[in-house]
Amino acid sequence: MKVLCPGSFDPITVGHLDIIERAHALFGEVVVAIGNNSTKKYLFSFDERVALVEGATEGLSGITVEAMDGLLVDFCRDRGIGAVVKGIRFGADFDFELQQAHVNYDLGTLDTILLPAARDHVTLSSTIIRQVHALGGDVSRYVPANVAAALAHK
Repeated sequence: MKVLCPGSFDPITVGHLDIIERAHALFGEVVVAIGNNSTKKYLFSFDERVALVEGATEGLSGITVEAMDGLLVDFCRDRGIGAVVKGIRFGADFDFELQQAHVNYDLGTLDTILLPAARDHVTLSSTIIRQVHALGGDVSRYVPANVAAALAHK
């Protein structure tokens, strides 16, 4: 079964990679879709985020990366994707993802699978990574090597 792991990935973290790899182990084929959220201010441009996710997943068979524009349900319908896999860390993530899951099912009969974040990654978020980096902190253990290098140039 082909599933989707969507996100804005600004930047992709080791926690994101863990969810992507676990989705691959469960379902076999994963499309990682990078989208834009109109409520977020990004550190990396859209093209940079796509390239960073491609670099972070390079060499992982069964995983492809695509830019996504428009409705998630349309993106999935066009590619024959039947389910979305999302990682959740806390109750607030669950509350938000449940709302999204209901809308995606109503709009496109698209199922959502929620995977709990691994204990080692439960406190990771792209927002925290950006904040720590902006204040001069070392975030290299929380992001793939290509992202750490890109952050060093920002």
